[in-house]
Amino acid sequence: MDIEQKLALLDQIDGLYDAYAATLSLACQKGCDHCCTRNVTLTTLEAYRLLAGLAPEQCDPLLACLKAHAGKKRFRPAVTTNQLADLCLAGEDPPEEDLDPTWGPCPFLTASVCPVYPLRPFGCRSFFSGRNCAQSGCAEVTPLMVTITTVFLQTIEHLDQAGCSGNFSDLLQVLAPAGARQDYRNGTLGCKSNGLIPNRPARILMVPPEHRNQAGPWVAKLQGLLHQG
Repeated sequence: MDIEQKLALLDQIDGLYDAYAATLSLACQKGCDHCCTRNVTLTTLEAYRLLAGLAPEQCDPLLACLKAHAGKKRFRPAVTTNQLADLCLAGEDPPEEDLDPTWGPCPFLTASVCPVYPLRPFGCRSFFSGRNCAQSGCAEVTPLMVTITTVFLQTIEHLDQAGCSGNFSDLLQVLAPAGARQDYRNGTLGCKSNGLIPNRPARILMVPPEHRNQAGPWVAKLQGLLHQG
């Protein structure tokens, strides 16, 4: 599957998740930015799509903004979602990771609005809450929502299994040079040498028995998309 096919499939996966989100009762609306922190993670495929979709006059200021925030603390994952699934399957404990939502907002956030909203990665697309976070102090997410969202994360990583994952700011800066994006297209972008973690195929989906009936239709639709691709 070439990069264009993967990008088209990624768009379909996002569209399917939007269809799932439309079935939920959510408090989220434009201007609600409490979940827009600098801790978002994404895959190289998502970062490639975002950068490719920006006009030069939009891209340069945003990348300069990332550089200006380069020294600030942010979540840098030690494992990917599919690696976490592999560890669970093997009965091993995942590594401890340092994550603090108070580290600050996303560097792109401008007046409570995301300037790259149509191109946002799945990590942003899947931030939901059943109640107003500003009033409650935290998001309200059901265990079933977590399960279905996790399966989508696993699928996106599986689609980009030859690529890498990492923090939003780090990965966009790695792929900012045109040469790096070409390396990614060629399959020669080094993950570890760039401070990123290698993606993995989805060997097992993290769906607990109590969620199989409700999550099953969405899993089937995801698998149908992959088989078509």
